[in-house]
Amino acid sequence: MMAFGLIALIAGAASALMFASIVSGALISLVLFYLAPLPLMVASIGWGPLCASLGGIAAALGLGALFGLPYCIAFAVTVALPAWWLGHLVLLGRHVASATPPATEPPAAPEIEWYPVGRILLWIAGFATLTTIAALLTLGTDADSILGTLRRGLMRVLSTTDPQAASEAGPFVDALVRIAPAGATIVAMMTLTLNLWLSAKVTATSGRLRRPWPDMMTAELPPMTLAALCVALAFCFTGGLLAIIAQIATAALMMAYALTGFAVLHTLTLALKSRTFWLGSTYAVVVVFGWPVIAMVILGLADAVFGFRQRFLRNRQPPPLPTS
Repeated sequence: MMAFGLIALIAGAASALMFASIVSGALISLVLFYLAPLPLMVASIGWGPLCASLGGIAAALGLGALFGLPYCIAFAVTVALPAWWLGHLVLLGRHVASATPPATEPPAAPEIEWYPVGRILLWIAGFATLTTIAALLTLGTDADSILGTLRRGLMRVLSTTDPQAASEAGPFVDALVRIAPAGATIVAMMTLTLNLWLSAKVTATSGRLRRPWPDMMTAELPPMTLAALCVALAFCFTGGLLAIIAQIATAALMMAYALTGFAVLHTLTLALKSRTFWLGSTYAVVVVFGWPVIAMVILGLADAVFGFRQRFLRNRQPPPLPTS
């Protein structure tokens, strides 16, 4: 029990230090800030959600004592809560009924159905939406105040670097302010996904991952996700704070479909001899340019509607043997 508590405190302290490093203003602190959930996620997956919850509570209280209540709440909502819950979902499973073995054979171990990867992606999208909305509400309680605060902040940054360019960059800043909430959601979505993948890899390498590594090519979102995306898209045209929230939810769900689009790409390229080259080139283009991820969103949405993966895998299966 002593070792369990020590691991929780170490994970919480590491996450708190990485989260608080943003105060320094150094460039490396931005990387540490986005990786802050990683130690708590490793503790949650490797030693259980209770370990992450104890470490998260201790870290939040410590940050609150040092920097004030806003830092405590921000850490709890954006770091501790996602790390605890996502780690819990990774380890969530249920026993499923299996065929009864013959009486001459020993009873087989019960099969476990683990929480689907697609549903975990949906939870990540939910947390990305929640954290982005919470961050924007610290800037104001209505759309005009939020966008105005963002615009003034960007103009201040531009004026410190190039005062002459700042006076001519009004339209560019306005466009940037409009897409800033969606951009922040995409960053939150990708960093949470990366943190969960890295923490699962770390625990798997150490031998503490208590579930088999999932087949990422089978990841798919629940069917109702498409309906939720359509509703969010419709509310994007309402205006005001509701439209900003809808844009954030739309960006998160589209990134979830982009990740399933990569799973579709991995499946559809199984028959290619130069599969590694095409996959590597696709990832490189998306990372370098960014905007080609739209193709992955389209591929993920198309698979959700037309079921490309199921059709491809059915065609790859060998024909049944003739019966005598």
